[in-house]
Amino acid sequence: MPPKIVDICTYPKGWYTIALSHEIKTGEVKRQLFMGQETVIFRTQSGKISVLDAYCTHMGAHLGHGGTVEGESIRCPFHGFCFDTEGACTKTGYGTKAPKTNIFKYPVIENYGIILVYFDPERQAPEWEVPQIDMEGWRYPKFHRWELESRPQEIAENSVDIGHFSEVHKYTDIQVHKNLETDGPFLTAKYSMTRKAFTLNKNGKKIYAEFEINQWGLGYARVEVYVPEINLRTRQFVLSTPIDEKNMYLRIGMSIKELEKKSQIHPLLVMLPKGWVTKLVESAGLRGYMHDVHQDFIIWQNKKFMHPPALAEGDGPIMQYRKWVKQFEY
Repeated sequence: MPPKIVDICTYPKGWYTIALSHEIKTGEVKRQLFMGQETVIFRTQSGKISVLDAYCTHMGAHLGHGGTVEGESIRCPFHGFCFDTEGACTKTGYGTKAPKTNIFKYPVIENYGIILVYFDPERQAPEWEVPQIDMEGWRYPKFHRWELESRPQEIAENSVDIGHFSEVHKYTDIQVHKNLETDGPFLTAKYSMTRKAFTLNKNGKKIYAEFEINQWGLGYARVEVYVPEINLRTRQFVLSTPIDEKNMYLRIGMSIKELEKKSQIHPLLVMLPKGWVTKLVESAGLRGYMHDVHQDFIIWQNKKFMHPPALAEGDGPIMQYRKWVKQFEY
């Protein structure tokens, strides 16, 4: 059967990054289009984060246009009705009894600088959780965000598309150390390759790296990278979030493990303060990561989804991945 041009599920269920922690200050309300729906994100005076549908259930005002944080609630700009972090109406603007009404509240997790919300088209409770990360000994991650025309399924598929590593990214000596494994919403695989170095002492040369992909659903992935030659470990995040039917945000983040020795990067760096060296490595690492991800943009934004694809040996476990994806569709 020849491949066909088909469509992908527009809004697959799962956990997605709606904002980064530093973007939502205490007492702040932020509007965000998410899965084609208007939402508001706010942080209460105690620091608790909440994500609600944007419209007040009283008379339909948009809470993101003039709404304010009042203690542990958000106050509607139209009639002063207040809603707590669970979306329940707590009081009116007139001092009368609050009606029994609720704005839909998205399940939310805030973990190490990332605010994740759970999306289900039928608004059911989360079927799984993204595990907390032990970041002891790791630097706080640095992030970058793009807006592009694509879908999370396409972004995540790159992690198993072994054939594109050499063609798009010019990696060489690609090896599979752990075949693709799936367990419910979790997916993992491990590879190694040789690539153009991004670190300070190897710029322009080739360096060997190992990377293990850990993906929970289609919106959240963490990639553990190890460069043995310089004893460098990085933790890279891939965070895909649909905005509407065509567009999405792609956030990437990188954290590096604290350097044991400055000389592991370059002997001359022992003359510099350790903090400076770490920041130089972070900057170079994120720049290289951004470069590699951006190489995929021209493909993602101009391709059509073929199913079944006309696969060849060397493509990687594309069909195993696509069977895994089915659980998130509706």
